[in-house]
Amino acid sequence: MHGHHRGGGRGGRRFSAGFDDAQSGRPAFRTGRKLASEDLQLVLLALLADKPSHGYELIKTLSERSSGFYGPSSGMVYPALAYLEDIGHATVTMEGAKKRYAVTPEGEAWLATQRHVADDILAQLASVGAKMAQVRRVFAGEEDADAVAPGTPESLMLARLGLKHALHDLGLCSPEGNRRIAEILQRATDDLRQLKKDLT
Repeated sequence: MHGHHRGGGRGGRRFSAGFDDAQSGRPAFRTGRKLASEDLQLVLLALLADKPSHGYELIKTLSERSSGFYGPSSGMVYPALAYLEDIGHATVTMEGAKKRYAVTPEGEAWLATQRHVADDILAQLASVGAKMAQVRRVFAGEEDADAVAPGTPESLMLARLGLKHALHDLGLCSPEGNRRIAEILQRATDDLRQLKKDLT
């Protein structure tokens, strides 16, 4: 059985929207980065184990599971699927001009040894995506944010209101747009945390 996937190793863990998942203890993703090739192959294999799918269906599923935060391009997904086919972990059935991919018994056996890793990646995607979606809802006024503390300067209240309106005006974004929003919010979060350290 083929036991090695090409691509980056598992030493550096994936990517992030800049939100720590402290409760689960999972390592944070790094904003703007993509899944390592072998991690993407593993996730795709896990999805195929759920049901045979076309490539575009897998892209849609990943986007839905991450609340729109992560949607790999076809230029990433189809080479990964071709590789899974090459090493015998997936099969392809032609349906007209479309290819439907399915996991093989060999692929299922390999996935069984890596299921915890696949589940961890998918859980991180869901967690980061949900937090990003919540931030967007809060600033769009669809959820209540924390009450403004008494005595808050007008300039600070106006800045918060401006951020809320800016996010609202963006509306629905592509996965790339969401990643860029996450980068901006994370930089602001890092600056605020550093300011707190400087003032204490």
